[in-house]
Amino acid sequence: MNMSTKAVTFAALAALALSAWAQQGTLDKIKASGAITIGHGNTIPFSYRDDKQQSVGFAIDLCARVVDAIKAELKLPALKVNYQPTTPTTRIPLLVDGAIDMDCGAATNNAERQRQVAYTMTHFLAVTRFIAKRADNLTKLADLKGKTVVAQANTNNLEQITGLNTAQNLGINILVVNYQREGLPMVETGRAVAFVYDDILLASLAANHADPSQWQISSEALSPPEPYGIVMRKDDPAFKKVVDAAMVATYKSGEAAKLYAKWFQSPIPPKGINLNMPLSAMMANLFANPSDSPDPAAYK
Repeated sequence: MNMSTKAVTFAALAALALSAWAQQGTLDKIKASGAITIGHGNTIPFSYRDDKQQSVGFAIDLCARVVDAIKAELKLPALKVNYQPTTPTTRIPLLVDGAIDMDCGAATNNAERQRQVAYTMTHFLAVTRFIAKRADNLTKLADLKGKTVVAQANTNNLEQITGLNTAQNLGINILVVNYQREGLPMVETGRAVAFVYDDILLASLAANHADPSQWQISSEALSPPEPYGIVMRKDDPAFKKVVDAAMVATYKSGEAAKLYAKWFQSPIPPKGINLNMPLSAMMANLFANPSDSPDPAAYK
């Protein structure tokens, strides 16, 4: 068999394997392997590695409740749980390819992404703001006119600041980085005056900085509320039913509010920082009325 024939045969076998897996469904995949793989990013306090290199966070704790429900559904009490680091760029391809079974972090649920993947019940509502040095006194979008800002690739934040820049003819120079951790250093070293990102993640970055007092988050929001959700493969209703039921049960029992207090109102690893973010009326309403809608209006 020549090399080209081998390549064609391998491609055909891979296509057949992918087709078979797609028909199998996530629950069948998990049952056959005896393991579930959870993707997670590096977004304190939602999902990250602590000083012991353990996967922790608010979304990780919610996913643990989902895993318990999957164990019960499949009668697999010894189900193995694996964790796989992901980024905004890699999480959807890893889901589609079957490398992970769900992504537990701070992924924004919107209509565009729902064409590629599915989301379970929203677990947080964020808005886009920017962070800058307090000494620069930049608090509103207009303050950024003609200046250089930084945003992360493949995020709604980048799309929003790009759209606002064009619509309002602000002349903002937008630099793009691949990772969240690169944003604040760009501002700290003067390569940009502000980092555009989700407000809760900016608050976390500032709180974990060596000198939190030097940072100021904009008073003006650059977006409506945006729902965060656990991400799953699309067109897998059996898996989504189990995940959704577990999330609703966690919310309705009051357990979600306790987990919120643990991660947003208490000292968290690795530095014992307290974000001091009380449960808002909007979040309380979210827990009382669970929804997987990508529409910000659904959460008012």
